Amino acid sequence: MPRVSEEYFEKKRKEIVDAAYRVCVRKPITSVVMNDIIAEAGFSHGVIYKYYKDLDEVLRDLVISINSQNRIDERLDEILSKADKKNWEDIIRNIGRMLADYLVEVGTDVLKISLYSDMLAMSEPERVSRIAGELGSENQSPLLYLVIKMAGYLESVIKKEGLKPAKSVEEIIQFIIVNYHGIQTGYVLTSCMDAEQINGKYDPAEMFSVMSESVILLMKGSR
Repeated sequence: MPRVSEEYFEKKRKEIVDAAYRVCVRKPITSVVMNDIIAEAGFSHGVIYKYYKDLDEVLRDLVISINSQNRIDERLDEILSKADKKNWEDIIRNIGRMLADYLVEVGTDVLKISLYSDMLAMSEPERVSRIAGELGSENQSPLLYLVIKMAGYLESVIKKEGLKPAKSVEEIIQFIIVNYHGIQTGYVLTSCMDAEQINGKYDPAEMFSVMSESVILLMKGSR
């Protein structure tokens, strides 16, 4: 295929994915249909299906686009690269601060799509598994990279410091994942709602600080 045609092809696919992004910010993915994206993009059915065979292909590329623009790999690697020079407790606190900054920088629109994706995973797990299986390792969720790196780091800390954690590394990682999703959900909800009783009560920096200190306590366990 000539270069101009390849660029044109990718341009059209990006326009469709961008339209899908706007749709998925406005309504849950569970209720999105191809006609929503067709209307948003302003293309005919024939044009859309020239570039994508179905909605799930569009959602796959939407996930790839979002994940590629919101990586934490370099930030996390930079923190862990200083592990030999800093106290392990400070490393965990720095990771918590990094996650708080990341959540705010990503923005509520992307986080809403992430929450909607979780809803889709609950209602149609096989469909989501199929879409995820087409992503490729380089396009997986940034959270997956965090989980893998954190597990390895916590194991090394336990061995080096001779710690006896209150819970296993696997359980501590699960605790981190649950807290991350909880903080994300609270942040999105309070950002979208204007209610006096909840305003300012889900500050990511404060919430991730609490999570970090909890992880430290779990790691210390008993000596």
